[in-house]
Amino acid sequence: MAQTDMDSGEDGGGGGEPEVIAKTSVLGGFTESTEIRALISSLPVVHENIVTLESAIERFLVIMDRYQEQPHLLDPHLEWMLNLLLELIRSEQSPPLLVHLGFKFLYIISKVRGYKIFMQLFPHEVADLQPVLDLLCRQDPRDPETWETRYMLLLWLSMTCLIPFDLSRLDGHLTSDPSQTREPIMDRILAVAKSYLMVTDKSRDAASVLVSKFVTRPDVKLKRLGDFLDWSLTTISQASDQTMGGTVILDGALQSLAQLFKHGKRDDFLQYAPVVLQCLAQCHVAESSQATLRKLGVKLVQRLGLTFLKPRLAKWRYQRGSRSLAANLSLSQSGSTVQAVSPDMETQSQEEDYDIPEEVENVIEQLLGGLKDKETIVRWSAAKGIGRVTGRLPRELADEVVGSVLDCFSFQETDNAWHGGCLALAELGRRGLLVPSRLPDVVPLILKALVYDEKRGACSVGSNVRDAACYVCWAFARAYEPTELKPFVTQIACALVITAVFDRNINCRRAASAAFQENVGRQGTFPYGIDIVVAADYFAVGNLNNCYLSISVYIASFPEYTRPMIDHLVAMKINHWDGVIRQLATKALHNLTPQAPDYMATTVMPQLLPIALGIDLHSRHGAILASAEISHALYKLANQNNRPVTELISSDCVDGLKSIHQRLFDRKQYRGFGGELMRPAVCSLIENMSLSKMPFKDDPVITGWQWLIDDTLKSLHLISPGPRDGIKEAAVSALAALCEQYYQPQPGMADPQMQEVLVSQYIAGLKSTEVLTRCGSALALGSLPRFMIHGKLHQILSGLQQSCSQREVCFTEARRDAAKAMAQVCVTAGVSAQGGSDSVVCEGNVSAVYRALLDCMTDYTLDSRGDVGAWVREAAMTSLMEVTLCVVGTAPQLLSPGLVNGMMCSLAQQSAEKIDRYRAHAGSVFVRLLHSNNPAVPHIPHREELLAIFPTEGAEGLNWNAPSQAFPHITQLLRLPQYQYHTLLGLTVSVGGLTESTVRFSSQSLFDHLMLIQQDAAALGQFSEALLHVFRDNLRNDRVSIPFLKMLDQMLARACFDTFTTDQDHQFCVDLLSLCKEEIKKSKDTQKLRSAIAVFCGLIQFQGEVRKKVLFQLLLLLCHPFPVIRKTTASQVYEMLLTYDDVIDPDVMDDVMTSLSDTNWEEDVATVRTHRNQLCDWLGVQKPQLVAKGPVQ
Repeated sequence: MAQTDMDSGEDGGGGGEPEVIAKTSVLGGFTESTEIRALISSLPVVHENIVTLESAIERFLVIMDRYQEQPHLLDPHLEWMLNLLLELIRSEQSPPLLVHLGFKFLYIISKVRGYKIFMQLFPHEVADLQPVLDLLCRQDPRDPETWETRYMLLLWLSMTCLIPFDLSRLDGHLTSDPSQTREPIMDRILAVAKSYLMVTDKSRDAASVLVSKFVTRPDVKLKRLGDFLDWSLTTISQASDQTMGGTVILDGALQSLAQLFKHGKRDDFLQYAPVVLQCLAQCHVAESSQATLRKLGVKLVQRLGLTFLKPRLAKWRYQRGSRSLAANLSLSQSGSTVQAVSPDMETQSQEEDYDIPEEVENVIEQLLGGLKDKETIVRWSAAKGIGRVTGRLPRELADEVVGSVLDCFSFQETDNAWHGGCLALAELGRRGLLVPSRLPDVVPLILKALVYDEKRGACSVGSNVRDAACYVCWAFARAYEPTELKPFVTQIACALVITAVFDRNINCRRAASAAFQENVGRQGTFPYGIDIVVAADYFAVGNLNNCYLSISVYIASFPEYTRPMIDHLVAMKINHWDGVIRQLATKALHNLTPQAPDYMATTVMPQLLPIALGIDLHSRHGAILASAEISHALYKLANQNNRPVTELISSDCVDGLKSIHQRLFDRKQYRGFGGELMRPAVCSLIENMSLSKMPFKDDPVITGWQWLIDDTLKSLHLISPGPRDGIKEAAVSALAALCEQYYQPQPGMADPQMQEVLVSQYIAGLKSTEVLTRCGSALALGSLPRFMIHGKLHQILSGLQQSCSQREVCFTEARRDAAKAMAQVCVTAGVSAQGGSDSVVCEGNVSAVYRALLDCMTDYTLDSRGDVGAWVREAAMTSLMEVTLCVVGTAPQLLSPGLVNGMMCSLAQQSAEKIDRYRAHAGSVFVRLLHSNNPAVPHIPHREELLAIFPTEGAEGLNWNAPSQAFPHITQLLRLPQYQYHTLLGLTVSVGGLTESTVRFSSQSLFDHLMLIQQDAAALGQFSEALLHVFRDNLRNDRVSIPFLKMLDQMLARACFDTFTTDQDHQFCVDLLSLCKEEIKKSKDTQKLRSAIAVFCGLIQFQGEVRKKVLFQLLLLLCHPFPVIRKTTASQVYEMLLTYDDVIDPDVMDDVMTSLSDTNWEEDVATVRTHRNQLCDWLGVQKPQLVAKGPVQ
């Protein structure tokens, strides 16, 4: 509804609408006329080629679709476009394909502009009738490719048949030749229309238009109207909506009847209306399973109703004096008003003195039934019908109709009835048929509809009802004088504001915003209207968080809206079925508390506490959260005035808050699915009570709260995966607040007993067999305040370090949370160079912390979820940054060169790896540490060179997520000796990875670097040593070795080591060959073996004895147990020999190539071995010998 309002283009209701219209109506005119003219002119040429034809159609569609929302801009250009296309269509030289193409273009134009306007431009001379009819008769109704042609021809015929001559004049002498019989044109057109009313495509719609134009002609009406109606009613009574064909036939017949009764004269059709109405009732169209047929039935019924009633404008209707917004605003500024027009009562009684046919009651009954239909299109059609028919009724009968519409707003009715009722009220109001005396009955129902929300299972229905209620408010703003709506202004304004800000559905919020804006502009009586319209415009209400937490606070600052907003949240939102809405509502109540603190403390809190212990789970959850948030907000207000919170909150409320946990515990409501809502809610209560400094110190409730936190952290594995993280975070936050407030007898001093119990308990939890208990215990230790850590730091860090070092797959999440907690503990404890290792981070424990975190950076654990070790690495990177910045800020001398070097090298490696998210995180941490200058991180290797690669001013613009931006920077680290090994290790998994974009940009950056060092023998030698080092360190580590072989293959294929190939038996090649042999030894991984084959083929370019060894390995693989490996080897060797023609003697080249290509290498090994041994002889390579397996000792 809101969108319709925006795009209507009418003078809107102030406060931001002009800007909205300016944004949507950006086109000033039809600017592509030259291109369209050229496009149409080129059709005779382009239609012969399917590619150019499709391109032309696509371009025409793109241009026309731009004007879908502003089709009036096409009006000056429609005629010449139509004429150009008709020239092509009429030309005798045009082949059928070109004619169909012309009609396709005509259809695209009519679709954008609307057929009602476009069809009027068709030529409609007498001479056009026969050719158009003949062309239409020649079409194949079943051809799916040419339906646009038939559609446009039917519309054209609809215009040409309006010629003001008797059609019999066009028939000539039909019986001049007795041997030939010619059918009259009238019958031909009717036959065509009837045939196209039964087709399945859009031509059916055009055929109904043709019927409405043709059958209502004076000459056709006399001769054929009765027959056509008989045919239509017979068709309807014989067709069944249970079949596809029957549905299509009914659709066409109902459409044509509806169009006939719409366009025909009442005097001609009145005699047939009762028969048609009776036929509809007998065929039970209103009970059809097809929504389209029910809609057409309602449309026809309303047209029959209008036929029964005289065409008149009800004199009793309410007429607003002026509907001009500009006039309203100017009059409101001058202080005068425009009076509504009141009809003279005597004239009114004379006008109403006529009989109403009894069929009208049946019509209205069917339309009222249509308001409750399950489909929106049927309800909307019924609502418009109610409005049209009521406009012709006397006042008393019209009032009865209004009363029947109001009966839809009963809580026994479904949401469909409420929606239909809203649509009908809006139509009645828009037409002035809802007299002001009815407003006291109507407005309360509309206010209920604005908050209508009915729960159905796990969700709710009613968003369409609320949207329609906003439409009613929008319509009333335009329909009534401000004086008429004045008694209801505050109620409507508050209801619209509440819907615009607090509704869950974005369309409803925007609809309410548009309706409020319309009321502000047209009525001018809404309190603080302009200010609210600016704050809660169409775009601002799009974001739900912004609505609840920001806009609501601003609007609540106006006194008229404060309490209604609070009451709505308490009554409707804290018990909402959607948990997100409940949580937002409680945060909104927190933010609104400063606007009405006394009302919150004395009225809202006593309302919430009984609900917090009620039966309904959602209400209980919302009420606990809300009471906690309001208490904390009241504490903040009291604290500003140096008063205790107990002065604002009554002692009964304080006792009620304190008793919530025990009551829930006694009822066992922490168990099961309900417990998944109660646990985080009470944890939030604990946190807010602690932050509010409630006087519960040494109270037994503290023990109960601590039990709940501990039990929640221990039983996380019993909670569903969805809410688990939220519950864990709530418990940890509650623990931190509880310790801060209730376990600190003196400032900075912990309760020794509680400190010992909690620390021992959570350290023991780090060794639990349940991974989630470990997670909860680690995060609990990380959340402890400083005084709780004091004296226990060594014990805590040792436990966390031990948890980080346990590499079992099942404990990945525990390692992640332990890494997070380690940084939190270090930052909380603080840093001191001279302090004790049991209280602060100092020389005695800093290296152990860094070792544990750097060890986490090497976690590459895999399970069915993928690279879960990445969670640990990400947490370790964040923790390293936090600890480093903390140490640097206080005692930078604690950081040794070895620690910093290890940290920066690990970050460089992660910055070069393949997963975008973790690469981006590592890159941002790396750059943050590099640019930290308050003070700077000491001992960073190659700091100056790094600052040149990552300058301070350009670092923010670098998108680490994008491989195209990240890798060109990262590969520059290969020039720096300290980073070369780790960067190359990271690049290996990227270059040899699977993701196309990552592989492309990482390999391109790597090869660009290698090209730069081709002439630098020392740099190339250093790079090759690092390459071998990476391979040697990761032998049999498939995570690295398989991508390494793929990367090596690409390097050899690009001749990156060309300078080494001139040397005999270069050491790099010798080492590489031995490492490759070791890697694939006894391997059954086909992916690894295929990569190794490619590497061996690349190594053939090296000179010396090593070439013989490479050939030996390849020939060995030709008899591998796996057929696929044998076949791959033969194929690769064949390509290799074509590439490097100096490998073998030219005399045997043809024999070798023939053997490789013609032999079936997938046969059994014994057969293949003969061919392989022959190749060994030709290539001069020693034949591999079978090794007999010795007896088992």
